[in-house]
Amino acid sequence: MVSTGASRVPEWRSTTVGSAKRQNKAAIIHEIVYSEEQRIITPDKELNRVLGGGIVPGSLVLIGGEPGIGKSTLMLQLALSLPKTKVLYISGEESEQQIKMRAERLSQQSRAECYILTETSIQNIFKQAEAVRPDIVVIDSIQTLHSQQIESAPGSVSQVRECTAELLRYAKESNVPVFIVGHITKDGSIAGPKVLEHMVDTVLQFEGDRHHVYRILRAVKNRFGSSSELGIYEMQGAGLREVSNPSEIMISQRDEPTSGVAIATMLEGIRPLMIEVQALVGNSAFGTPQRSSTGFDTKRLNMLLAVLEKRFGFRLSAQDVFLNITGGLRVEDPAIDLAVIAAIISSQQDIPLPSNITLAGEVGLSGEIRAVNRIEQRIAEAEKLGFEGIFIPKHNTKGLDAKKYNIAIRPVGKLEDIFRALFG
Repeated sequence: MVSTGASRVPEWRSTTVGSAKRQNKAAIIHEIVYSEEQRIITPDKELNRVLGGGIVPGSLVLIGGEPGIGKSTLMLQLALSLPKTKVLYISGEESEQQIKMRAERLSQQSRAECYILTETSIQNIFKQAEAVRPDIVVIDSIQTLHSQQIESAPGSVSQVRECTAELLRYAKESNVPVFIVGHITKDGSIAGPKVLEHMVDTVLQFEGDRHHVYRILRAVKNRFGSSSELGIYEMQGAGLREVSNPSEIMISQRDEPTSGVAIATMLEGIRPLMIEVQALVGNSAFGTPQRSSTGFDTKRLNMLLAVLEKRFGFRLSAQDVFLNITGGLRVEDPAIDLAVIAAIISSQQDIPLPSNITLAGEVGLSGEIRAVNRIEQRIAEAEKLGFEGIFIPKHNTKGLDAKKYNIAIRPVGKLEDIFRALFG
């Protein structure tokens, strides 16, 4: 029953009054009026990129990651970096004093209009949201919240689903963006029901090793932008620092040439990156050779090893093969196949590769080098970082104006061409 008189209906709930009687009507698509959403641009350029250009009003964003990876630091840093934006930061895991201590370490709280609320009841949270009227809401974390309408314990499937549904209604009806921090399970998926990821607009995964300084923010799902973007941060004592040129940190600065190292030109979303591929090939001390890869699909590694053995006679079946993608990055771009094979043969033959060349190309089962997408962006990134040569598939040379680049473009059609050029 809707009350009248002195009891005022909250602004974000006012649009639902009488909604049960309202009926939507079908509309022809060309008659629908579309207006571009005015995004909230944050000082964090990496976060803007991953979100598709900024925060969309009324969106519900879920951020998952391992304990201690920096999810709360990222969200508090966002809340403190918006001086003209009213942010309601809700924590069910830390006290106000703990958050204040972390804010002082970030040294940004003096100019921020950030309200801190330590609360786990979803009903009380909405009362405070009505009083504060924030521009952005941050929930840390969804597993700590509970609704009085559900009798189960906080963190249960029903509680997580109900609280997320309430936050979704709040975001859409008030047009206030809501960020939700979520725990993950042992296999790396968001804890709680799978429907949680379907309910939200954007799912971000915060990845990295707690023992290393670099963190990767990856978009797993995004209704307002590309779902293949990533942002890279460096964890410092004063918080997370944006890494504007990640190619420099992913390429080791070596004093002397080392075998088993190749530089690949890859794309993550629309962002070109130069990454270092390291391989180690040695004789197996046991009956069964080991196949291990970090950051690269092991099944694809086995396929490339089979191509080398079947088509070109490299005896790798009795040797251990270890592959590593530096920087903690997990790579899915098939264009790094060429660099993987070059690093493996370089390690097996103990012949260092030139440090001023890079490679981009997908390898087929017959040993052919297949074309890759956005080759001009890859070439431009390699040229910007000072590389003198780049090997690309010859099928990518159609329509390519090589004269406008100051880098030597070496087209190759088969793996034999690479072996001849690099190993003689």
